[in-house]
Amino acid sequence: MQITETASEGLKRSYKVVVTSDAIEENIKKKLAAIGDQARLPGFRPGKIPAKVLRARFGKSILGEVLQETVDETLRKTLDDNNIRPALQPKIEVSTFDEGKDLEYTMDLEVLPEIVPVDFSKIELERLVAEIEDSEVERAIESIAEQQKTFNTEEGAVANEGDAVLIDFEGAIDGELFEGGAGKDSQIQLGSGQFVPGFEEQLIGAKGGEDREVSVTFPADYPYDKLREKNAVFKVTIKEVRKPSVPPVNDELATRLGLEGLGQLKERVREQLVEEYGRVSRQRLKRDLLDKLDEAHDFELPPSLVDNEFDGIWQQIERDREAGSLDPDDSDKSDEVLKEDYRKIASRRVRLGLLLSSVGEANKVTVGQDELNRAMAVQAQRFPGQEQEIFKYYKENPEAAMQLQAPLFEDKVVDFVLELVHVSERTVPKDELLADPESSDNVEKKAKKPAKKAKAESGATKKKSGDDSAADKPATKPKAKKAVKKED
Repeated sequence: MQITETASEGLKRSYKVVVTSDAIEENIKKKLAAIGDQARLPGFRPGKIPAKVLRARFGKSILGEVLQETVDETLRKTLDDNNIRPALQPKIEVSTFDEGKDLEYTMDLEVLPEIVPVDFSKIELERLVAEIEDSEVERAIESIAEQQKTFNTEEGAVANEGDAVLIDFEGAIDGELFEGGAGKDSQIQLGSGQFVPGFEEQLIGAKGGEDREVSVTFPADYPYDKLREKNAVFKVTIKEVRKPSVPPVNDELATRLGLEGLGQLKERVREQLVEEYGRVSRQRLKRDLLDKLDEAHDFELPPSLVDNEFDGIWQQIERDREAGSLDPDDSDKSDEVLKEDYRKIASRRVRLGLLLSSVGEANKVTVGQDELNRAMAVQAQRFPGQEQEIFKYYKENPEAAMQLQAPLFEDKVVDFVLELVHVSERTVPKDELLADPESSDNVEKKAKKPAKKAKAESGATKKKSGDDSAADKPATKPKAKKAVKKED
């Protein structure tokens, strides 16, 4: 075998590989011999099939196997002998190969750059923490009480914003009823945004037993695409007007939530607030760390990695544009300007991803199976009744499991680095902690992009949007989740 480097420019490498026909023939004979020991052909005893017969019967299929195995073997040898760490799978192009002839092929690849991390101990960061005031706990408990409110029918009452109405409704577009546009005994709270924009407002002032006709236009970004920008008319019967009743904040409220009393409820709420602010504080600290790391490191990036990352970003931009949900800051920019901006983001992600990967590998940072299993369990909880199928999916799809493992690995490397940098702590009011000029999970600060454009922090983590149940109920939008969980 002869391996010749034909090009070396930056991180790009090209090689020409030649494998002699004699070496290939030797591999073919070994495979034929192995087949001969097991093959069953009419007229021949096992192990006694002539080589010519075996070659005639199995030669073509063996030739393909030998080609693949030879390329794989020489590829590994080329990488090992030249101490190469490819950024992506090398591109192989066979020049010549036929039975009795030498195998010649070219190998084009990009190598990972040499990365020398800075002295992390010289990096200075500030961790913002917020104290939890008693008044904030009280406001949170009042919010819980609000979430526990009930609605009671009040004869002769007029529906105001904040009240609930029990309705039957039937919607039509151009006089034709549409799927999902009807419902009976549906309770909606006016002003909650549960229904299509403009629907609830037209029920204010109604009384029980009244019929109303409500006209709405479905928004351009409505989840059910068949209804987008369609004009619909709903015939609505208001059956009851129900007034809200908020329970008082006392021990009874706490026991309704499964707790021993008001004191324990206050403790739980304070714990939740501490946990919530702790997450925000860490996200800000992580973002600041990644900003510092990005600024402190400047090494050549494999072009293909940047291109792949950019292509993923740009596909999302085009999907947003088609859906009419393109970021307002981008709507007036030309594609040329947008591509320049987002290529900077792609480069940043690749740079940080390679850096964190290098640091993690050098310091033997790993994600244990228990940690991965917990991440799978979290995903499975999103699909009640299908937990086993979700676990099976991740077990049988290594790439999907890697998408779970990547953010775990990234966070562990970040935690490792945070142990080495100098972190001071400053107590600030809650509003200062939360009023970040950019979202606390946005690491595209250097590129000056809004938070919702950040699909991944370093390129190692890919985030998925949640499922939208509104597609199953075209006439309504999903209700907002409660801000405070009920204890089991």
